[in-house]
This record gives sequence, structure tokens and C-alpha cells, in this order.
Amino acid sequence: MIINHNLSAVNSHRTLKFNELAVDKTMKALASGMRINSAGDDASGLAVSEKLRTQINGLRQAERNTEDGMSFIQTAEGFLQQSADIIQRIRVLAIQTSNGIYSAEDRQLVQVEVSALVDEVDRIASQAEFNRFKLFEGQFARGSKVASMWFHMGPNQNQRERFYIGTMTSRALKLTKADGKPIAVSSPGEANDVIGLADAALGKIMKQRADMGAYFNRLEHSAKGLMAAYENMQASESRIRDADMAEEMVTLTTKQILVQSGTAMLAQANLKPNSVLKLLQP
Repeated sequence: MIINHNLSAVNSHRTLKFNELAVDKTMKALASGMRINSAGDDASGLAVSEKLRTQINGLRQAERNTEDGMSFIQTAEGFLQQSADIIQRIRVLAIQTSNGIYSAEDRQLVQVEVSALVDEVDRIASQAEFNRFKLFEGQFARGSKVASMWFHMGPNQNQRERFYIGTMTSRALKLTKADGKPIAVSSPGEANDVIGLADAALGKIMKQRADMGAYFNRLEHSAKGLMAAYENMQASESRIRDADMAEEMVTLTTKQILVQSGTAMLAQANLKPNSVLKLLQP
């Protein structure tokens, strides 16, 4: 029998210490809901999880970017619809005044309306904007050196697309003459020419709206794809990082029992050297 080294107490203390650490770790997992709270819990799992989290955050923002792009296109198309309605009215007036039964005074009255409608096309072009970006003054036209409209549609670098909007002023739509005056319906011949000009302007607007519709559909599909990727990526990260609460509770209960029994055994081991005193008693 020895008294300088209580190996039973040392062994009990070592086991108790490890079980207490396990209890602390399990309680941390239960409190946070995550299996990995630090690199020491699972170094490789943490590295993979952080990479997934980077992609998850990027996918969520890319999906918001896509929705913003859809709002941008919807706003622009709404203004184009107004311009198209105006040009449709100009075309009707041109067909009306192409008829030879109208006097010069009649044509002058119609010209007043045509001029006002052309001015309204310019007003829409100058005031149509999204987040203070002018939409139809040529900033986003193909070949423009003034500005670019990019939609970033992915979580990584260079995952973006450029969007173009043509210039939709009265001059660009050829509703204004070279001298700056509105198109005229002063004679049946001029009115007949205006019909062709209106058709060309409507064709340009319809082409732009068709492009917007196609791009809107593309953004919509992209948003759905991004949301699906976001969901799947989040599920992957959850499997790596999140704690199984039922499993952790089982572990906690087991380790708490072991701590209690270890504490009791350590107390018993500390009493063991006392038996040596009996040998010293007379």
C-alpha cells in the first residue's frame, strides 16, 4: 500500500475531467443549435461549411439582384406602354387627316393635338426613370459610352449580364423633323407619310418591349434557379454544421451521469489512503 501516489484518484480525476469537457461541449451545441461552434469541433467540417455559407449569402443577394432587375424592366415597360398608346393615337389622327375631305382649318386643329402628343412622348422619355436613372435618353442604348446597366445574377465574380434600352425620344422615333418641329399632317400627303413614321416608331417600341419581355422571363427563371440553389446549399450546410438535438441530449444525459459517478468515485479514491492509517495504529 502506498500514500504518495493515489493512482485511483488520478484515474478518476482524468476521466471526470474529460466527461466535464464533453458536457460543456454538448451544452454549447444545444445552446447554439450547431454541432460546429469552433474549428476545434471539426476543422474540415468548418472549412466546408464556411465555403457553403459564402455561396449561400451570395445566392441570396443574387436572387435579390434578379428581382430588382425584374422591377427595373417592369418600370421601363410601363413607360413604353404609355408611349405606344400615344403613337397609336398619332397614327389614328394621321389616317383621319389622310382623307381629303378636311379643310386647312380642320387639319390645323388636328395638328395641335399631334404636336401635343409628340411633346408628351418627349416628356415621358425625359421623366421615365428608375432609382434616378434615366431610362430612354440613350444611357443604356447599345453602343452607349455614357453608362451600362448590368444585372449581377450569380454568387461569384463575372456572373452578370448587360441589359440594353434604346433611345425613345421623339427625335429617335422620327416623330420630330430635322429642324426640331413635330411631324405635320397639314396635307393628305404629309398625313400619309406620318402613318409610315408611326408604324416605324411602334415597331421600334414593340421590338424593345419584346426584348424586355424575353429578358424578364429569363430573370424570372434565373430567380427560381437561384432560390432552388440557395435552398439546396443551405440544406447541405445544415447537415454539416447543425446539431442533432436528440443525439446531443442523449450525449448530455450520458455524460452528466458519468460526471456524477466520476465525482463519487473520486471521493472514494481520495479516502483510500486513509486505510494506511490503520497500519500505524497501535
